[in-house]
Amino acid sequence: MSDSWLWMTAADLGRGLEAETIDARELTEVYLAAIDGHPQGTGIYARTMPERARAEADAAANRARVGLRRGLLDGVPVSWKDLFDSAGVATEAGSALLRDRVPDTDAEVLARASRAGLVALGKTHMTELAFSGLGLNPVTATPPNINDPELAPGGSSSGAATSVAFGLAAAGIGSDTGGSVRVPSAWNDLVGLKTTHGLLSLAGVVPLCPRFDTVGPLCRSVEDAALLLALLGGPSTDLAGAALSGARLLVLDDPALEPTRPEPRAAFEDAVSRLAAAGARVTRSAAPMIGEALALAPLLFAPEAYGIWGETIEARPDLMFVPVRERFRAGATVPAPDFVRGWRALDALRASYHAATAAYDAVLVPTAPNLPPNVDRLLSDAEYFATENLLTLRNTRIGNLLGGCSLTLPTGEPSCGVSLMAPPGAESRLLRLGAAAEGALG
Repeated sequence: MSDSWLWMTAADLGRGLEAETIDARELTEVYLAAIDGHPQGTGIYARTMPERARAEADAAANRARVGLRRGLLDGVPVSWKDLFDSAGVATEAGSALLRDRVPDTDAEVLARASRAGLVALGKTHMTELAFSGLGLNPVTATPPNINDPELAPGGSSSGAATSVAFGLAAAGIGSDTGGSVRVPSAWNDLVGLKTTHGLLSLAGVVPLCPRFDTVGPLCRSVEDAALLLALLGGPSTDLAGAALSGARLLVLDDPALEPTRPEPRAAFEDAVSRLAAAGARVTRSAAPMIGEALALAPLLFAPEAYGIWGETIEARPDLMFVPVRERFRAGATVPAPDFVRGWRALDALRASYHAATAAYDAVLVPTAPNLPPNVDRLLSDAEYFATENLLTLRNTRIGNLLGGCSLTLPTGEPSCGVSLMAPPGAESRLLRLGAAAEGALG
C-alpha cells in the first residue's frame, strides 16, 4: 500500500487501477486509514461509510480482475457533501435540524456514480443547509483551510474541498447555489466546476434554492472534473489538443466588482497575463447588467430558501448558528410580488448578458475577491461574518444569477482562484478551455 496514492489525481489513480499497479481494495483501505488517522479527519468528514466503501471497492477489484471495468474511474474513492441522500446512512446537511435523518435511497447522482464504479468514502461537513460561502459551522464542525487552519475553508462545500486538499479523497462531490463549489475550491487551491442549472439531477439532494441549486465536482485537475461530470450525468468531453491560441477571453472590468482586495487582484492579473502569453486574446470591458443582477440577489435567494426551510427553522430556531439563521430569516420580509418581479427582471438580464458576451469563449473574474477570513473573528463578530460572506460570494453569484457554467482554477497563489464562465450547456467547451488554461497556469 502507498500513501503516495492519496495525492494523485482521480484520473491517475484510474490509470493505475487499469494497469493493475493499484488494487481498488488496497486503495480504499489507504484512504479509510488516512481519514481515521488524520488529526482533522472528524472535522472534515461528518461520517464515513466503510462498509459501503469496502463493498464497492471489492466489486471494482473483481471487475478489474476479469477485464470488465466500467470506466477509467471505476474503483476510485470520492467523498460526498452531506446533502446527498445515502441509503441507510444519515444525511443531515450540516444542520442539527436534520439530526438522525436517514434516507431510504441514494440521491440520483450518487446512485449513478456507484453504478459507474466510484467508491463512496463518506459524507463531508458543510455549512448549515448550505447557506453561506464561508464554510463556518460551529454546530457540527468547521473544516480547516489547507493553507492555514485558523482561516475559513470556504463553503458551503467545505468538507468536500478539504477532503481532497488534505489527501482524504481523490475528489469531492458538492453543490453550488451561489458559489459553494467554487469558493472552497479556490480557497483550498483546487479545481471546481459549477454546472449549468438542470444539467445534473437534484433528486435526493437536500435543497436550498432549487431554482439555483447545482451539483458539481471539486478535484485536483480539469481532467478529473471532466471525467466526474460525465459519470454524474453530464456530457463526455475529449480534452485532447486543447489550446489557448486564439481563445477570446473577456475580463470583467466593472465598477460592480470593486473592491477586489490586493492579493486576489494581483494573483488574478498575473493569471490573465499568463493566459495571454499562451495565446489567448484578452479584452476588458464592463457589463452593466452585472450590477443590476447582483442587486436582485436579496429578492431571490433568501426568500426561496426561507420558503423551503422557514417552518423547520422556526420550530427550533435555537439549534442554528445565529448568522446563518438570520440569513434565512431575511427572506421572510420579501413580498411575493417582489420575488416574481425579481425573476422577471433576472430573465431579461440573462438574455442581455449572454448576447453581450456571445463573442467570447469565456468571461473571467477572480473566483473570490477576498482571502479566507479568520474563523475566530467570524465566530465573535456577526457584522464581520455578514460583510465577509457577501463579499466572498459576490463574483461567484454572477454565474448563478446570470446562468451558465463556471470553472475555477488555482492561480498558483495560495487561496486565490481564477474563474472562467461560459453560457448554459457549454461545459465541454469550458472544460477544454480550462484544460489549456491549467497548463498555462502551471
